[in-house]
Amino acid sequence: MKRILIVEDDLSIAQLQKDYLEVSGFEVTICTDGVKGLNTLKENEFDLLILDVMLPQIDGFSILRSIQETKDIPVLMVSAKKDEIDKIKGLSLGADDYITKPFSPGELVARVKSHIQNYERLKSKFTSKPKNNVIVIRGLEIIKDCRQVFINGNEITLAQKEFDLLLYMAENPNRVFSREELFEKVWGLDAIGDIATVTVHIGRVREKIESSPSNPQYIETIWGAGYRLRV
Repeated sequence: MKRILIVEDDLSIAQLQKDYLEVSGFEVTICTDGVKGLNTLKENEFDLLILDVMLPQIDGFSILRSIQETKDIPVLMVSAKKDEIDKIKGLSLGADDYITKPFSPGELVARVKSHIQNYERLKSKFTSKPKNNVIVIRGLEIIKDCRQVFINGNEITLAQKEFDLLLYMAENPNRVFSREELFEKVWGLDAIGDIATVTVHIGRVREKIESSPSNPQYIETIWGAGYRLRV
């Protein structure tokens, strides 16, 4: 049984989410403030996090920053705010999806199932022992089974989807991918979300692997076509 953590200060909304998820076969834990949510997340193992943005004591963005390097699980952010900047901020901090209130419980369940299934598929693919376990492109080194990335010998930390995106492009060097293609391949055929997620994640990866993100030497933008990782 997959375990879901809901961090939501509105108990009635959290309980409704829990009811629908439990009917669908999930085990659900609810926390109604940021501190309790963060501690529960650190002390227990979950398969997915549903994280509200506006929370007492610690907001959702701060929780996301705190777990970025220690928890490798899908994160679905929830907010009543419809500002594009909040969506971009959540995705740039490592969230896998962003849903705006009000939304149907059925849509939430569909997104949860999609993200867990896709995460397990990608994890199985990327943690299996391939014949060629290491990709080296100039100063960039990717160790697949350990999910480690080094730039000029210095290890950098990537969030789950950042690593998956970089690895997929590195396994297909010099090929130009549209945002739609990358969303389909990395987020999954049945993924639910916005392809703008790809642009945000490309930006985050560039910040970590490029010496000058505005003049990238690895992930290039091919205007009108998409992106490629240049060898």
